Amino acid sequence: MKVWQLALKVYIKKNIKMEESQVEISRIIDSCLAKEKDFLKFHSINQYKNYTFSSFYPLEKNKVYLAGKIYTITLRTVDEKIVNHFKKFLDNESSDMLKALSVEIKTVPKKYIERIYSITSVVAKFENGYWRTNESLESFEKRLKENLIKKYNDFTNQKINEEFDLFTFMKFENKKPISTNYKNIKMLGDKLTLNVSENKLAQELAYFALGTGLLEMNGRGYGYVNYKWL
Repeated sequence: MKVWQLALKVYIKKNIKMEESQVEISRIIDSCLAKEKDFLKFHSINQYKNYTFSSFYPLEKNKVYLAGKIYTITLRTVDEKIVNHFKKFLDNESSDMLKALSVEIKTVPKKYIERIYSITSVVAKFENGYWRTNESLESFEKRLKENLIKKYNDFTNQKINEEFDLFTFMKFENKKPISTNYKNIKMLGDKLTLNVSENKLAQELAYFALGTGLLEMNGRGYGYVNYKWL
């Protein structure tokens, strides 16, 4: 398994507020996926997408990405077919807010990972809303681990033994829920730091998470994480 990383440079046509950034990035990715029938179907059906992406870089202190500037979006995936599709089409995409300029592709080396940490907020879609209101920390931790295992099993077409420690320490970097916009609703999420266990399965899933994201709505830019090697 490889994690592929694509650095997409974009030109911003109009100012974009930070809470709107993932929506605008999603639009050009969706447009790219619609270029071929198989990927249009892939985009339309409810399944694990196996890709994730960051917001714009560099960050802006006033939380507004500025028209006339060039930023970098980092996309990651474990699916080489997606890489090849993006390589073919993504640098030609544009919207009323963005113009893609170039794509550089590399793989993320597979080394022991000390920790992974959120770049975009992690979202757990419990039926009764934001988890801190009605769910326990144990429920959140369980959802986090089970979701990642389900994605891994689905991608590798296997069923791994779930009796292992995924992380040794979890820290929430936000005191209040982080709000972003999605389809005219407010999505509430969190920023996490996870110290990864050193066992083989934990390391494999942490590496996998770099290409798929944590928890849900990864294809909308949620749950994108970065890493620190041991």
